[in-house]
Amino acid sequence: MLRRSTAWTSPRPRRPSTTTRSPPSPRRRTPTAPRPSSATSTPRTPAGCSPRPASGPREHRPDHHRTTPPGRRRPRGATRVPAALLLPALLGLAFLVLPLLGLLIRAPWSALPELLTGAEVWQALRLSLISATAATGVSLLLGVPLAWLLARTDFPGRRLLRALVTLPLVLPPVVGGVALLLVLGRNGIVGRWLDSATGLTLPFTTAGVVVAEAFVAMPFLVISVEGALRAADPRYEEAAATLGASRLTAFRRVTLPLVAPGIGAGAVLAWARALGEFGATITFAGNFPGRTQTMPLAVYLAMESDPEAAIALSLILLTVSVAVLAGLRERWMSAP
Repeated sequence: MLRRSTAWTSPRPRRPSTTTRSPPSPRRRTPTAPRPSSATSTPRTPAGCSPRPASGPREHRPDHHRTTPPGRRRPRGATRVPAALLLPALLGLAFLVLPLLGLLIRAPWSALPELLTGAEVWQALRLSLISATAATGVSLLLGVPLAWLLARTDFPGRRLLRALVTLPLVLPPVVGGVALLLVLGRNGIVGRWLDSATGLTLPFTTAGVVVAEAFVAMPFLVISVEGALRAADPRYEEAAATLGASRLTAFRRVTLPLVAPGIGAGAVLAWARALGEFGATITFAGNFPGRTQTMPLAVYLAMESDPEAAIALSLILLTVSVAVLAGLRERWMSAP
Protein backbone atom coordinates (compact mmCIF):
# COMPACT_ATOMS: atom_id res chain seq x y z
CA MET A 1 0.00 0.00 0.00
CA LEU A 2 1.07 3.52 -0.69
CA ARG A 3 1.69 5.45 2.46
CA ARG A 4 -0.11 8.72 2.67
CA SER A 5 2.27 11.66 3.00
CA THR A 6 1.88 13.68 6.13
CA ALA A 7 3.29 16.82 4.50
CA TRP A 8 0.60 19.29 3.53
CA THR A 9 1.18 21.90 0.86
CA SER A 10 -0.86 24.98 1.59
CA PRO A 11 -2.44 26.73 -1.39
CA ARG A 12 -0.98 30.00 -2.72
CA PRO A 13 -2.48 32.93 -0.77
CA ARG A 14 -4.83 35.17 -2.77
CA ARG A 15 -4.52 38.88 -2.90
CA PRO A 16 -7.38 40.73 -1.28
CA SER A 17 -9.71 42.09 -3.92
CA THR A 18 -10.18 45.83 -4.01
CA THR A 19 -13.90 45.47 -4.63
CA THR A 20 -14.72 43.15 -1.73
CA ARG A 21 -15.67 44.74 1.51
CA SER A 22 -13.80 43.89 4.73
CA PRO A 23 -15.76 42.02 7.39
CA PRO A 24 -17.51 44.18 9.94
CA SER A 25 -15.47 45.10 12.96
CA PRO A 26 -16.55 43.58 16.24
CA ARG A 27 -16.36 47.00 17.79
CA ARG A 28 -19.55 48.78 18.64
CA ARG A 29 -20.58 51.25 15.95
CA THR A 30 -20.96 54.82 16.90
CA PRO A 31 -24.10 56.64 15.80
CA THR A 32 -23.54 58.35 12.48
CA ALA A 33 -24.97 61.55 11.14
CA PRO A 34 -28.02 61.37 8.86
CA ARG A 35 -27.25 60.66 5.23
CA PRO A 36 -27.34 63.77 3.10
CA SER A 37 -29.90 64.17 0.35
CA SER A 38 -29.29 63.01 -3.17
CA ALA A 39 -28.90 66.56 -4.42
CA THR A 40 -25.85 67.21 -2.22
CA SER A 41 -24.43 63.72 -1.65
CA THR A 42 -21.16 62.72 -3.27
CA PRO A 43 -20.86 59.46 -5.15
CA ARG A 44 -19.31 56.53 -3.33
CA THR A 45 -15.92 55.26 -4.35
CA PRO A 46 -14.98 51.57 -4.17
CA ALA A 47 -12.67 50.42 -1.41
CA GLY A 48 -9.03 50.68 -2.34
CA CYS A 49 -9.60 53.44 -4.91
CA SER A 50 -8.67 57.05 -4.36
CA PRO A 51 -11.65 59.36 -4.60
CA ARG A 52 -11.74 61.97 -7.37
CA PRO A 53 -11.33 65.50 -6.10
CA ALA A 54 -14.67 67.28 -5.90
CA SER A 55 -13.34 70.68 -6.84
CA GLY A 56 -12.40 71.61 -10.36
CA PRO A 57 -14.26 71.02 -13.64
CA ARG A 58 -13.99 67.82 -15.57
CA GLU A 59 -11.71 67.84 -18.55
CA HIS A 60 -14.25 66.29 -20.91
CA ARG A 61 -17.00 68.71 -20.01
CA PRO A 62 -17.77 71.19 -22.79
CA ASP A 63 -16.95 74.83 -22.20
CA HIS A 64 -20.52 76.12 -22.42
CA HIS A 65 -21.56 74.00 -19.42
CA ARG A 66 -19.11 75.72 -17.11
CA THR A 67 -18.84 79.23 -18.61
CA THR A 68 -22.48 80.02 -19.36
CA PRO A 69 -24.57 80.80 -16.29
CA PRO A 70 -28.02 79.22 -16.26
CA GLY A 71 -30.80 81.26 -17.84
CA ARG A 72 -28.42 83.65 -19.60
CA ARG A 73 -27.39 83.65 -23.24
CA ARG A 74 -23.74 83.72 -24.17
CA PRO A 75 -22.61 87.14 -25.44
CA ARG A 76 -21.93 87.25 -29.14
CA GLY A 77 -18.75 88.72 -30.50
CA ALA A 78 -16.93 88.56 -27.19
CA THR A 79 -13.58 88.82 -28.98
CA ARG A 80 -11.99 92.19 -29.41
CA VAL A 81 -12.61 93.89 -32.76
CA PRO A 82 -9.36 94.41 -34.67
CA ALA A 83 -8.50 97.94 -35.67
CA ALA A 84 -8.21 96.90 -39.31
CA LEU A 85 -11.95 96.15 -39.33
CA LEU A 86 -13.14 98.77 -36.86
CA LEU A 87 -11.88 101.76 -38.84
CA PRO A 88 -13.59 100.84 -42.16
CA ALA A 89 -16.78 99.97 -40.27
CA LEU A 90 -16.86 103.41 -38.62
CA LEU A 91 -16.15 105.08 -41.97
CA GLY A 92 -19.01 103.16 -43.59
CA LEU A 93 -21.36 104.13 -40.77
CA ALA A 94 -20.39 107.78 -41.11
CA PHE A 95 -20.84 107.60 -44.88
CA LEU A 96 -24.43 106.39 -44.45
CA VAL A 97 -25.51 108.47 -41.45
CA LEU A 98 -23.83 111.87 -41.98
CA PRO A 99 -25.87 112.84 -45.09
CA LEU A 100 -29.10 112.17 -43.19
CA LEU A 101 -27.84 114.17 -40.23
CA GLY A 102 -26.90 116.98 -42.58
CA LEU A 103 -30.43 116.99 -43.96
CA LEU A 104 -31.82 117.31 -40.45
CA ILE A 105 -29.33 120.01 -39.42
CA ARG A 106 -29.83 122.21 -42.49
CA ALA A 107 -33.61 121.86 -42.54
CA PRO A 108 -35.52 125.16 -42.25
CA TRP A 109 -37.58 124.12 -39.23
CA SER A 110 -39.06 127.58 -38.66
CA ALA A 111 -40.31 127.94 -42.24
CA LEU A 112 -41.32 124.29 -42.59
CA PRO A 113 -45.10 124.76 -42.08
CA GLU A 114 -45.18 127.53 -44.68
CA LEU A 115 -43.20 125.50 -47.18
CA LEU A 116 -45.36 122.42 -46.81
CA THR A 117 -48.57 124.39 -47.30
CA GLY A 118 -47.50 125.84 -50.64
CA ALA A 119 -49.63 125.13 -53.70
CA GLU A 120 -47.01 123.25 -55.71
CA VAL A 121 -45.73 121.27 -52.74
CA TRP A 122 -49.26 120.26 -51.74
CA GLN A 123 -50.08 119.18 -55.30
CA ALA A 124 -46.98 117.01 -55.49
CA LEU A 125 -47.65 115.52 -52.05
CA ARG A 126 -51.29 114.79 -52.84
CA LEU A 127 -50.47 113.22 -56.22
CA SER A 128 -47.71 111.11 -54.70
CA LEU A 129 -49.96 109.72 -51.97
CA ILE A 130 -52.79 108.94 -54.40
CA SER A 131 -50.58 107.36 -57.06
CA ALA A 132 -48.57 105.30 -54.54
CA THR A 133 -51.78 103.97 -52.96
CA ALA A 134 -53.24 103.12 -56.38
CA ALA A 135 -50.00 101.41 -57.43
CA THR A 136 -50.07 99.36 -54.23
CA GLY A 137 -53.65 98.30 -54.99
CA VAL A 138 -52.63 97.19 -58.49
CA SER A 139 -49.68 95.29 -57.01
CA LEU A 140 -51.96 93.51 -54.53
CA LEU A 141 -54.49 92.61 -57.23
CA LEU A 142 -51.88 91.16 -59.59
CA GLY A 143 -48.97 90.28 -57.31
CA VAL A 144 -50.68 88.01 -54.76
CA PRO A 145 -51.94 85.50 -57.39
CA LEU A 146 -48.54 85.66 -59.08
CA ALA A 147 -46.81 84.87 -55.79
CA TRP A 148 -49.20 81.95 -55.21
CA LEU A 149 -48.39 80.64 -58.69
CA LEU A 150 -44.66 80.73 -57.98
CA ALA A 151 -44.96 79.16 -54.52
CA ARG A 152 -47.66 76.50 -54.90
CA THR A 153 -47.32 75.20 -58.45
CA ASP A 154 -44.56 73.41 -60.32
CA PHE A 155 -44.24 73.91 -64.06
CA PRO A 156 -41.40 74.09 -66.59
CA GLY A 157 -39.66 77.45 -66.62
CA ARG A 158 -40.67 78.48 -63.10
CA ARG A 159 -37.14 79.63 -62.27
CA LEU A 160 -37.02 81.75 -65.40
CA LEU A 161 -40.38 83.27 -64.54
CA ARG A 162 -39.19 84.11 -61.02
CA ALA A 163 -36.09 85.76 -62.47
CA LEU A 164 -38.22 87.86 -64.81
CA VAL A 165 -40.51 88.90 -61.96
CA THR A 166 -37.60 90.06 -59.81
CA LEU A 167 -35.81 91.76 -62.71
CA PRO A 168 -37.25 95.26 -61.98
CA LEU A 169 -35.46 95.15 -58.60
CA VAL A 170 -32.06 95.36 -60.28
CA LEU A 171 -33.09 97.06 -63.51
CA PRO A 172 -32.35 100.82 -63.65
CA PRO A 173 -35.69 102.67 -63.33
CA VAL A 174 -34.97 104.75 -66.43
CA VAL A 175 -34.62 101.55 -68.45
CA GLY A 176 -37.96 100.41 -67.05
CA GLY A 177 -39.55 103.68 -68.18
CA VAL A 178 -38.16 103.23 -71.70
CA ALA A 179 -39.48 99.66 -71.80
CA LEU A 180 -42.92 100.87 -70.73
CA LEU A 181 -42.90 103.46 -73.51
CA LEU A 182 -42.04 100.81 -76.11
CA VAL A 183 -44.92 98.61 -74.97
CA LEU A 184 -47.64 100.99 -73.72
CA GLY A 185 -46.84 104.13 -75.68
CA ARG A 186 -48.98 105.40 -78.54
CA ASN A 187 -46.77 103.60 -81.02
CA GLY A 188 -45.96 100.71 -78.69
CA ILE A 189 -46.83 97.05 -79.04
CA VAL A 190 -49.91 97.20 -76.80
CA GLY A 191 -50.40 100.96 -76.61
CA ARG A 192 -51.18 101.25 -80.31
CA TRP A 193 -54.05 98.78 -79.92
CA LEU A 194 -55.32 100.54 -76.79
CA ASP A 195 -55.30 103.90 -78.51
CA SER A 196 -57.13 102.68 -81.61
CA ALA A 197 -59.67 100.44 -79.83
CA THR A 198 -60.49 102.33 -76.65
CA GLY A 199 -58.81 105.71 -77.06
CA LEU A 200 -56.86 105.13 -73.85
CA THR A 201 -53.44 106.78 -73.64
CA LEU A 202 -51.21 106.02 -70.69
CA PRO A 203 -47.97 108.00 -71.22
CA PHE A 204 -47.79 111.50 -69.69
CA THR A 205 -50.96 111.00 -67.64
CA THR A 206 -51.74 110.30 -64.00
CA ALA A 207 -52.60 106.71 -64.95
CA GLY A 208 -49.13 106.46 -66.46
CA VAL A 209 -47.66 107.46 -63.08
CA VAL A 210 -49.58 104.62 -61.43
CA VAL A 211 -48.39 102.14 -64.07
CA ALA A 212 -44.75 103.19 -63.73
CA GLU A 213 -44.84 102.98 -59.94
CA ALA A 214 -46.59 99.60 -59.97
CA PHE A 215 -43.95 98.26 -62.38
CA VAL A 216 -41.10 98.98 -59.97
CA ALA A 217 -43.00 98.25 -56.72
CA MET A 218 -44.77 94.96 -57.47
CA PRO A 219 -41.64 92.72 -57.17
CA PHE A 220 -41.28 93.72 -53.50
CA LEU A 221 -44.77 92.45 -52.78
CA VAL A 222 -44.35 89.27 -54.84
CA ILE A 223 -41.14 88.30 -53.03
CA SER A 224 -42.65 88.94 -49.60
CA VAL A 225 -45.86 87.00 -50.29
CA GLU A 226 -44.02 84.12 -51.95
CA GLY A 227 -41.80 83.73 -48.91
CA ALA A 228 -44.84 83.72 -46.63
CA LEU A 229 -46.55 81.09 -48.79
CA ARG A 230 -43.51 78.83 -48.76
CA ALA A 231 -43.34 79.10 -44.97
CA ALA A 232 -47.06 78.29 -44.54
CA ASP A 233 -48.07 74.64 -44.15
CA PRO A 234 -49.92 73.45 -47.29
CA ARG A 235 -51.68 70.70 -45.33
CA TYR A 236 -54.30 73.20 -44.18
CA GLU A 237 -55.29 73.81 -47.78
CA GLU A 238 -55.36 70.05 -48.41
CA ALA A 239 -57.58 69.55 -45.38
CA ALA A 240 -59.96 72.23 -46.65
CA ALA A 241 -60.05 70.50 -50.05
CA THR A 242 -60.91 67.15 -48.42
CA LEU A 243 -63.83 68.87 -46.67
CA GLY A 244 -65.27 69.91 -50.02
CA ALA A 245 -63.88 73.44 -50.39
CA SER A 246 -62.88 74.54 -53.85
CA ARG A 247 -59.42 75.88 -54.62
CA LEU A 248 -60.70 79.45 -54.65
CA THR A 249 -62.53 79.00 -51.34
CA ALA A 250 -59.47 77.42 -49.72
CA PHE A 251 -57.33 80.26 -51.02
CA ARG A 252 -59.73 82.92 -49.74
CA ARG A 253 -60.54 81.42 -46.33
CA VAL A 254 -57.42 79.43 -45.48
CA THR A 255 -54.40 80.66 -47.43
CA LEU A 256 -54.97 84.40 -47.19
CA PRO A 257 -55.36 84.44 -43.38
CA LEU A 258 -52.18 82.36 -43.06
CA VAL A 259 -50.06 84.73 -45.15
CA ALA A 260 -51.72 87.97 -44.05
CA PRO A 261 -48.58 89.26 -42.24
CA GLY A 262 -46.49 88.66 -45.35
CA ILE A 263 -49.05 90.44 -47.52
CA GLY A 264 -49.09 93.39 -45.14
CA ALA A 265 -45.31 93.67 -45.11
CA GLY A 266 -45.13 93.41 -48.89
CA ALA A 267 -47.83 96.06 -49.31
CA VAL A 268 -45.97 98.49 -47.05
CA LEU A 269 -42.73 97.93 -48.95
CA ALA A 270 -44.46 98.36 -52.29
CA TRP A 271 -46.14 101.57 -51.12
CA ALA A 272 -42.86 103.06 -49.89
CA ARG A 273 -41.09 102.10 -53.11
CA ALA A 274 -43.84 103.61 -55.23
CA LEU A 275 -43.77 106.82 -53.19
CA GLY A 276 -40.07 107.33 -53.89
CA GLU A 277 -40.04 106.32 -57.56
CA PHE A 278 -38.32 108.80 -59.88
CA GLY A 279 -36.67 107.31 -62.99
CA ALA A 280 -39.52 105.31 -64.52
CA THR A 281 -42.04 108.04 -63.69
CA ILE A 282 -40.18 110.89 -65.37
CA THR A 283 -39.42 108.72 -68.41
CA PHE A 284 -42.88 107.25 -68.94
CA ALA A 285 -45.19 109.92 -67.46
CA GLY A 286 -43.18 113.13 -67.70
CA ASN A 287 -43.09 116.01 -65.23
CA PHE A 288 -46.23 118.09 -65.43
CA PRO A 289 -47.23 119.94 -62.23
CA GLY A 290 -50.59 118.85 -60.90
CA ARG A 291 -50.80 115.87 -63.28
CA THR A 292 -47.62 113.79 -63.20
CA GLN A 293 -45.26 115.68 -60.89
CA THR A 294 -44.74 113.53 -57.80
CA MET A 295 -42.68 114.36 -54.73
CA PRO A 296 -39.33 113.05 -56.05
CA LEU A 297 -39.80 115.05 -59.24
CA ALA A 298 -40.72 118.14 -57.24
CA VAL A 299 -37.57 117.72 -55.14
CA TYR A 300 -35.48 117.49 -58.28
CA LEU A 301 -36.93 120.69 -59.74
CA ALA A 302 -37.01 122.60 -56.44
CA MET A 303 -33.26 122.18 -55.98
CA GLU A 304 -32.75 124.63 -58.86
CA SER A 305 -35.16 127.35 -57.73
CA ASP A 306 -36.13 126.81 -54.07
CA PRO A 307 -33.72 124.59 -52.12
CA GLU A 308 -35.66 125.03 -48.87
CA ALA A 309 -38.77 123.51 -50.45
CA ALA A 310 -36.64 120.63 -51.72
CA ILE A 311 -35.37 120.04 -48.18
CA ALA A 312 -38.95 120.10 -46.82
CA LEU A 313 -40.10 117.49 -49.33
CA SER A 314 -37.00 115.40 -48.63
CA LEU A 315 -37.86 115.43 -44.93
CA ILE A 316 -41.30 114.02 -45.73
CA LEU A 317 -39.78 111.19 -47.75
CA LEU A 318 -37.26 110.53 -44.97
CA THR A 319 -40.07 110.38 -42.39
CA VAL A 320 -41.97 107.88 -44.51
CA SER A 321 -38.89 105.67 -44.88
CA VAL A 322 -38.24 105.68 -41.13
CA ALA A 323 -41.90 104.84 -40.46
CA VAL A 324 -41.71 101.89 -42.86
CA LEU A 325 -38.59 100.54 -41.17
CA ALA A 326 -40.16 100.98 -37.74
CA GLY A 327 -43.28 99.12 -38.87
CA LEU A 328 -41.22 96.21 -40.24
CA ARG A 329 -38.79 96.09 -37.32
CA GLU A 330 -40.29 92.95 -35.73
CA ARG A 331 -40.20 91.11 -39.06
CA TRP A 332 -36.80 91.97 -40.50
CA MET A 333 -34.68 93.96 -38.09
CA SER A 334 -35.02 91.92 -34.88
CA ALA A 335 -32.01 89.78 -34.01
CA PRO A 336 -32.67 86.00 -34.03
